Amino acid sequence: MARLDVDERFWHGGDYNPDQWLDYPEILKADMAMMKEANINTVTLGVFAWSALEPEEGKFTFEWLDQIFEEIHAMGGNVILATPSGGRPQWMSEKYPEVNRTDEMNCQHRHGFRHNHCYSSPIYREKVHIINQKLAERYGQHPALAMWHISNEYSGECYCERCQANWRAWLKKKYGSLEAINEAWWMRFWGGTYSSWSQVLPPSPLGETKVHGMDLDWKRFNTDMTIDFYLNEIEPLRRLTPDVPVTTNFMAEGHDQHDFIPLEGLDYGKFAQHVDVVSWDSYPDWHNRYESLAETAMKSAYVHDQYWSLKQQPFLVMESTPSVVNWHQYNKSKRPGAHILTSMQQLAHGSDSTLYFQWRQSRGNSEKFHGAVVGHDNSTQNRVFQEVAEYGERLARIAEIKGAGKEVKVAIIFDWDSNWALKRGGGFGRPTRLYPQTLQEHYAVFWEQDIGVDIITSEHDFSQYDLLLAPMLYLMRQETMMKLRQYVSAGGTLVSSYFTGMVNETDLLYVGGWPDELQEIFGIKPQELEMLYTDERNCITFDGRRFETKDYSEIISVREADILGEYQEDFYQGTPAVTKHALGNGTAYYLAARTNRDFLKLFYQPIIEELDLAASLAKAPIYEVSIQSRVKNGYIYYFVMNFSDDVQMIELAKETVDVETGQTVKAALKLAPYETRILKAVR
Repeated sequence: MARLDVDERFWHGGDYNPDQWLDYPEILKADMAMMKEANINTVTLGVFAWSALEPEEGKFTFEWLDQIFEEIHAMGGNVILATPSGGRPQWMSEKYPEVNRTDEMNCQHRHGFRHNHCYSSPIYREKVHIINQKLAERYGQHPALAMWHISNEYSGECYCERCQANWRAWLKKKYGSLEAINEAWWMRFWGGTYSSWSQVLPPSPLGETKVHGMDLDWKRFNTDMTIDFYLNEIEPLRRLTPDVPVTTNFMAEGHDQHDFIPLEGLDYGKFAQHVDVVSWDSYPDWHNRYESLAETAMKSAYVHDQYWSLKQQPFLVMESTPSVVNWHQYNKSKRPGAHILTSMQQLAHGSDSTLYFQWRQSRGNSEKFHGAVVGHDNSTQNRVFQEVAEYGERLARIAEIKGAGKEVKVAIIFDWDSNWALKRGGGFGRPTRLYPQTLQEHYAVFWEQDIGVDIITSEHDFSQYDLLLAPMLYLMRQETMMKLRQYVSAGGTLVSSYFTGMVNETDLLYVGGWPDELQEIFGIKPQELEMLYTDERNCITFDGRRFETKDYSEIISVREADILGEYQEDFYQGTPAVTKHALGNGTAYYLAARTNRDFLKLFYQPIIEELDLAASLAKAPIYEVSIQSRVKNGYIYYFVMNFSDDVQMIELAKETVDVETGQTVKAALKLAPYETRILKAVR
């Protein structure tokens, strides 16, 4: 079978929905020939095909899928076979209304959209189990089957009676007693103390909306319920096809058009433990009018690196677009050359695939204008198809890189629990908390210098990194504090900031203020957190220069730390703003104020030099040219990518070989706009 770890090719292809075209045999016949021309080697089948697979309860029609399997196999392709739970058939919603979700207003939904099922419904779980088992029995030994794609973009929550019963059972297991819940959620506030388990309901506008610990646990519960549903889905697949890897596609999102961050609704750090390979759907807003292409590329790179870091192994891009999406306010097409550039970036940061949504544009409904390899013109001569085909050719020339690893010395901690708690909590500036966005600001300093960064959770091993960044880690468990102390004492360098360590795992403030463990690590004690309006500023001095601050200024007192920077204005003028503290064999820095990127660049530069982190192929890295590396079989592979509309000249630090041409590249490299070159050198 064409398993991910034995197939020597980068996977190139994407969602193929022949079930939409069963009445158009001429279309289906043309697809295979066009796939060969586009250098497609992998297709995802069956994502929303349940109604085509089981048009009536108990009546299964696999013949059309049999034929597609055989045709894909005949052309030497892989099939990623999806389980269809993301879009159940109409007959099921009608006959078994319990499968439909109930919202927070206690309103049960009718059939519609997708991923609107109840995770707790025994009937739905049974029906999913049946269809999945039949798929495994029929295709599990087919030589084209390469991977199981479980459902599609899991999301959402249900408030029905069954889900509420599971919620209470989950809480009983976690806390053991009502008394423990009352303490953890601080229910004595506003006299909300529980005296019966029947009173413990989910957060809802019909009842409680201000109990922060409840809201945090509800999000954890929904992650666990989603994972539990997923585990029910894969049971027959694991049993019947134990050697076939499984994945489900994670997502990224934007809170407004300026953001691009991993989806925040589910704890992907926890979910990743249950998949064999991480995969995600990558849709940055390329060519927007609010930032440079390089800035968008930085944000895209951050998300790629976060999904690499979840399992610290190659991941898959399960969906992307070769041209345009259809859900932005303004759906800008990729400019000529941008598709290859942005797809190469996926590989540069650890993907072993470029897969699209979708192969052929749908004829109708909500995504009929979403980009695809084959457009409504059904032509192979248009720009999009030709670029996809060219990219496929290039993938074949660089196949030796497939499966390569990464060497990373810097990590940023992102914690889903902490993000949920900080966003939900009261006080401060609601629009300006921006936890993941602030992490991207720190990340950008290293991206600009072509220094690899992992985005890890608090559960990861810290010891493998020379530099660990933990800004704004609002929720912090005692175990994490101990890990940070051990990390620094053993010689690590740690950077943290305001908003760190304010609450425990149930979103309760620590009694007595900032925990002693953190005071000992950083040698300081926070006194007060000052929130600034968006038009307010302060200044700090650092290394003989003045830098503007914004949004937040934490007022701290020093116990043992060295003061590197001070505030220059307001009632806390002259107090510490940047500190450094030696602990054991390591060092802990604390940034008390939010700054612009100019300060972060200057702050991190001596740390980068001291820890010898800079290992770029370029002698003088520039922001518009990203150079990312992967390692394999004694070689280091450099993806040199020009994210600009201008020609760029890069002076190289060492001699390399162009992977695609075999030519030696010595002192300098000239990059056309949007160009990518892939070079290699002996490690």
